[in-house]
Formats: sequence, C-alpha cells, structure tokens
Amino acid sequence: MVGGAMASKLAPATQKRPPNIVLIFIDDMGWGDLSCYGQTQYQTPILDRMAAEGTRFTDFLVASPGCSPSRAAILTGCYPQRVSVPEVLNPDSPTGLSLDEQTLAELLKARGYATGMIGKWHLGVNNLMPRAQGFDEYFGLPYSNDMWPPNGKRWPTLHLFQNEKVVDTISTLADQDRLTRRYTEKAVDFIHRHKNHPFFLYLPHSMVHVPLGVSSSFRGKSRVNLYADTVMEVDWAVGEVLRALKRNGLDDDTLVWFTADNGPWLPYGDHAGSAGPFREGKGTTFEGGFREPCIVRWPGHVPAGRVEDKFLTALDVVPTLCHVTGATLPAKQIDGVNAWDLVSGKPEATAAHDVFYYYYPGELRALRWQNWKLQLPHTDRHQAGLPGRGGKWAGEVNIPVPMALYNLANDPGEKMDVSARYPAIVAKLQKLADEARADLGDSIKKIKGHGVRAPGRVEKGSR
Repeated sequence: MVGGAMASKLAPATQKRPPNIVLIFIDDMGWGDLSCYGQTQYQTPILDRMAAEGTRFTDFLVASPGCSPSRAAILTGCYPQRVSVPEVLNPDSPTGLSLDEQTLAELLKARGYATGMIGKWHLGVNNLMPRAQGFDEYFGLPYSNDMWPPNGKRWPTLHLFQNEKVVDTISTLADQDRLTRRYTEKAVDFIHRHKNHPFFLYLPHSMVHVPLGVSSSFRGKSRVNLYADTVMEVDWAVGEVLRALKRNGLDDDTLVWFTADNGPWLPYGDHAGSAGPFREGKGTTFEGGFREPCIVRWPGHVPAGRVEDKFLTALDVVPTLCHVTGATLPAKQIDGVNAWDLVSGKPEATAAHDVFYYYYPGELRALRWQNWKLQLPHTDRHQAGLPGRGGKWAGEVNIPVPMALYNLANDPGEKMDVSARYPAIVAKLQKLADEARADLGDSIKKIKGHGVRAPGRVEKGSR
C-alpha cells in the first residue's frame, strides 16, 4: 500500500434513493483554461456558474500526464502503475485495463445503478471495451481522436461505436466538428431515459484534444482562436447536461464532478490550452502536467461558492463516490481515499493525502509530501513557450531534470530549488520514493514493484 492510501469500507449512504453521478472528463484541458480559474481572453459562463453553485478545487491532481493512465486511475482509484496501464495505449496495443479490476461503473452497477459511458474510452480495444468493464451503454471513440489516418501515421480507420457496433467513421475534420454535440445529445438522452432510476453517466469528451473540432455555432465565437472556441463549446455541453438534470427534476439529486485527464499539449501552440501559473504541460511530471481544474456540484450537499485549496486527487473519486452512493469498495487494494469530508466542506477536513507519487510512464519522476515536491533525476520534455502554429506540432526538447526540491505553497511554478536549505526534507522524500518503488516499481531503477497487478490482454478479433 502506497502512502497509507488504501481506503477503508464505510457505511452506506442513508438516502432513500442514492444520488445520480455524472463524471465529466475533458481531454487535454489546462488548469488555466476556464474563466473561473483566471482565463481572461474568453469566458466559460456555465462552468463559472457551476463553480458558484458548487466547490472549485485549486489543488486537484490527476494520476498521470497522459490519456490512458489518467483514465485508468479515475475509474479504479489506483495508480496507473498498480493496474499496469502506465502509458498511452495505441490502437494496436496488446494490453489494456484488466477485466479483473473493478471500475466505478461495475461498483455502481452492483449497487443497482444504470451505467452509461459517452465519449473517449482509451483503455483497451476488442474484449476490453466499456461494456466489458461495467457500462450498460456505450457511445464513443475507442481511443484518441488524433489516432486516425489523416494524422500521417499508419493508424486504422477511426470508428464511432454504439455498444459493440460501428455506427460511423471519423474520417474528416468535419466529423470531428460534430463530436462534442453528438456526445452531448447522447448524454441528454441518457438522462431522460433513466430519470426514474439511479444512474452513473461517465462523459469523457474527446475535446479539447487535437485535432480540434467545433460546431458552426461556436466557430469564431470566442474571437480569440479555435482552441478558445472549442473550450466554449465544451462549456455549453456541460450546460446542456445541467439543464437536462433540472428539466427532469434531478438537480438536487445528482452529484456532478467536472475535471480533465492531463494538462495542455503545449507543442501545439495556439491549439493547446494554458497551465496557468504551473510549469510545463501534458507528458511531464511538473505541475502543469498533473494539476487540473476540478468542480464538484451537488446542491445541499457540496457547499456553493466555495474555493478549496486543500489537496485532492483523481485517485479519490472512486472511494468518495462509493461512500456517497453506498456502493462497496473494490475488493483489491486501491490508492485513493474517501475524501467526502473534504468535498462536502467539513470544517475539520484535511487534505486527502500527505503523499503523492508522480509517475510517467513507468518512471517515478517526482513525489510530494504535503506541500513539498521533490523532482527526482530524470529526462523530461520542455514544451513551454512554443509559438502558435495553427495546430501543427512544434516539437519538444528533451531536458535533463536534476534532483530539486520545491515548496508548492509559495512556489507553485517550481522555479526555486531549495534542496540545499532543507536536507532533512529531501531525505524524507527519498525514503518515501524507495517505498513507492518497492510497491509500484520504477523503470529508471529497473525495479518491479510487488504491488503491480497484471494488465488485460487484447484478444484479436473478439470485438
């Protein structure tokens, strides 16, 4: 068990009908992409209002700066290394999330929930698709929207699925333009159809991942650039979900959790977002890769208009939602904790974790204890400061990252190495790193962790 993070089983929720759960997961959105997080070039009024009606977290970390591992973590409550999804999966990857792992969908389905997923999966193909992982319904793409032939690589045809059936082909940029609206229409329909029964809706949008797609209603609306237009359409999409809840009398009976999978893909210049005050972005273990916007809304249960700066992670989504729904926690070890006291604004609530590990892909590159963050020696990618190139890849530079200690409380941008001033803190974090390596492994040190479980194996032709 890493960092004392295994959650204990808790008493079920006492409500007559457990709350509906809507989990919205945006792709490649930066911490600074919403106006409620300081964006000034354009507005995101729906998410601003959601924050005003709920709680906005400023120190929320996902478990990876890459798509697949981040998704594995938010659905299982485990570090991606534990469930052997440490890196981004390609369409031909032979592995994915194991069917032996219990996803949030499976846990809530066992509680009697209707479960639906609409959007990007990216945790394995064929026999490892969503309906094998606890979802009653699925509509979306099996992996990233840039994994398609126009990319210039030898990707297979990018198909849109309804359950196990191919219902469309995404072959042009015009097809990409329709994705956000198609997902939103399906999400609203799911809510309408399940209004009389507890439901879990997992809505991982393909946007704002490149290639950017936006409908004619939002193209040019921001008067900034295509990326801003795309963010504004995602904001609208959240509003459509919230309106559907209200129209069906479910507003007060639904917990909506909004966040994103990793930081902005900065080499795409003006087709990428902003990490705000944080260093670097997607694919790095600096804060810009891990720190994400996070808004939780549940009227009467989650305080309105609150800004919370205590530490919370994507690992905690599963155990927290199991607590509020009365679902049973996974049988196997997880790394998240029940953070309901923090989410619900209990005055005595503390940060969800003292310790957090920054892995990517299989390398332990950094770790955090309270507000202290130690970057361990590794090679990372420098992405910041690249000019806008109309969505064309501007490249990255590999940089050696020496060991460095940062105090995130007063240096969130990781600019001032204070390791020489605090050798005892460095020693403590190095000891914690050794504990993590023993449990979860570290490919830099060529250590295989004893707590790592087997991945799922893709069966050829089983779709």
